[in-house]
Amino acid sequence: MKKYFYVFTIQYLGYRFHGWQKQPNVKTLHLMVDRTLNFILEGKRFKSLSSGRTDAMVSAENAAFELFLFDPIEDHEAFLDLFNHNLPQDIRATSIREVNAEFNIINHSKIKEYLYLFTFGEKCHPFCAPIMTTILDDLDIHVMKQAAKLFEGEHYFKSYCYKPTDQGIYNREILLCELVENTIYSANFFPKNSYILRVKGKGFMRNQIRLMMGTLIDLGKGKLTIEAIKTSLLPNNNTRMEYIAPASGLILNKIEFE
Repeated sequence: MKKYFYVFTIQYLGYRFHGWQKQPNVKTLHLMVDRTLNFILEGKRFKSLSSGRTDAMVSAENAAFELFLFDPIEDHEAFLDLFNHNLPQDIRATSIREVNAEFNIINHSKIKEYLYLFTFGEKCHPFCAPIMTTILDDLDIHVMKQAAKLFEGEHYFKSYCYKPTDQGIYNREILLCELVENTIYSANFFPKNSYILRVKGKGFMRNQIRLMMGTLIDLGKGKLTIEAIKTSLLPNNNTRMEYIAPASGLILNKIEFE
């Protein structure tokens, strides 16, 4: 039977989900997407694969998944409308396009951009919690901005992998890493000042960006030095970075397929 292949881009607020991947007895994003597809496809055979798994409480501006069907989607716009009409309100599909059989969303080369949204120094409105991390201590943002640039380029990132093993590949390249004032997200209940760590690369290890953010927070608190971060990126270094920043501040912002 002939197969048809489609790539969807979706947005979601991850705060009430246990990540993307299906797991027993918990609500996940993949579970809700597949339930919705099963309903609108009226039981027809299908398979969906994601370009990557986000952790519990992580959100996305532009995630993607591939849909495999045995019947073509005749009207893309109508299908997208029907899909969105039946998805939960914290998940939205934004586009659909047909691809050929050679495209594989898992193995296809891609660049991902993540944002980490945070603020510090004051207790924030509870409505901030789903997408913004609040650090109650004062932070030295200036030194954190300097240190963020240290992650750019090719480095040995074993210190920034959750539960690393001796068999892992830890030489990774970060194409962009910068800490900037937040000019992307706004709300009348947001604090006056908030910040974004922007990280761009071809692949990330488990909790890598949250460990990078946690390291910068510890630096901003005075618990670490810039020299300690430089040392942590040296080849075969076994320094353990302990603080994993909370998941709810992390947002998958963009996926670019090459």
